[in-house]
Amino acid sequence: MSERSAESDGLGRRAIRGAAVTSAGQVLRILIQLASVVILARLLSPADFGLFAMVMSIAGIAEVFRDFGLSQAAVQAPVLTERQRSNLFWINTAIGATLAVAVFLSSWGIAALYGREELAPLAQLASVAFLLNGLTTQYRASLNRALQFRSLAITDVAAAAVGLGVGIAMGLAGTGPWALVAQLLGVSVATLALVVVFGGWLPGLPNRGVPVGGFMRFGWNMVATQMVTYVGGNVDSVVIGVRFGAAQLGIYNRAFHVVMNTANQLRAPITNVAVPILSRLQAEGARYWEFVRVGQVGLGYTIVVVLAFVIGAGVPLTDLLLGPGWAEAAPVLSLLAVAAVFQTLNSASYWVYVSKGITGPLFRYNLVSVAIKVVCILIGSQWGLIGVAIGYAVAPTVSWPISLAWISRVIEGVPTRTLAWGIVRMSLLAGWGAAFAYGAVTLTEPLAAWARVAVAALATVAAYGIAAILPVVRRDLGELRAMLRMLRRERGRLGR
Repeated sequence: MSERSAESDGLGRRAIRGAAVTSAGQVLRILIQLASVVILARLLSPADFGLFAMVMSIAGIAEVFRDFGLSQAAVQAPVLTERQRSNLFWINTAIGATLAVAVFLSSWGIAALYGREELAPLAQLASVAFLLNGLTTQYRASLNRALQFRSLAITDVAAAAVGLGVGIAMGLAGTGPWALVAQLLGVSVATLALVVVFGGWLPGLPNRGVPVGGFMRFGWNMVATQMVTYVGGNVDSVVIGVRFGAAQLGIYNRAFHVVMNTANQLRAPITNVAVPILSRLQAEGARYWEFVRVGQVGLGYTIVVVLAFVIGAGVPLTDLLLGPGWAEAAPVLSLLAVAAVFQTLNSASYWVYVSKGITGPLFRYNLVSVAIKVVCILIGSQWGLIGVAIGYAVAPTVSWPISLAWISRVIEGVPTRTLAWGIVRMSLLAGWGAAFAYGAVTLTEPLAAWARVAVAALATVAAYGIAAILPVVRRDLGELRAMLRMLRRERGRLGR
């Protein structure tokens, strides 16, 4: 076996170990998130959630600039010296402090935009989180670069638990939207404390003689891309908040939190594993694309299966998680799950953009995709809350082919047809699973919500089981079984 092949196989094993650890941690984090949804939806009103969403849909822009793309730049860089890492730390900290001040000063403008004076003090307190997150950025990047996935998983789970505890305590005290700001700060403080402990390093003093220009150029393209993505990801909240008010935004926000935030949390650890591994395989041609393809298949038979279930079981899920007072959120929940299916399946394209360092083309593609999303949402808003959700769902179904075409223009050897067929195949399977789930929900209408949810889940699994008679599905499942066998072989080495 060649040295390069041995290194590639070693990275594959580390990828699987990393995926195992991060997946276990993410399951716990999602359970905490669901507990947050269930408990806080019963302690706070839709308007409380809407007020917090109004603040964060505008103030959250600062979070994009706080990172400045330097975390991904640090992970992707072939070489990163201690002095470069220290300089990046101070740059991110300075950006975080500047943005905290900017959010504080813009708080009155946020209140004026929505015509709600109570938003100003909420934004002022929330501004502290941007400073804390600026301090955290390079610590997280260092752990990611070093493939310390266990430390990252522990950090995310523990911080989420701390934030939930703070939020519940404030909610029980009757503080309304302040409970959500307190939860945000609780997560930020706990995350900072833990990454410092796990990171095991302290930054040196800034040094002007240490070159960071390459990181800044990479970061600028990344932040421009993330900025465009942020605008596209929050235009729905701004439109709903301005046109339909806090209560309607609160309903939409809770559905969004259940579906999109959960999907993002499921995808994030996989991306955190995929990007550093693929970054090390940039020169390996076929081996690189094999990792991308298998990763796409893995997404299709894990996260997308859950989303198919959510599409079909939106009504009882909403009743179970949010309670009877949130019935309007059910169709929004299902429509957002449709959007999440295509976003998830297209995640492999994002891995390629970042791991190959082609952030310029990523930025230009995002300009197009966000323009499509904005147009779809603005058109949909003519029909109210449901229309916005429909627009949000239509946009990624239109955008993903453009992404693959864009990549094939700037990189040679892209298996475009294979990746496109993977997205089509997995989305069709998701529709098949959603149809079974919806049928189960319809047939069990007299039952309690938890029973309907359970039956819908079984129906979704049955749908995929029936689909396994197709040769292409059996081949996909065979590849996944091979991955699981490798995982079992590597389980004893997780502590290494």
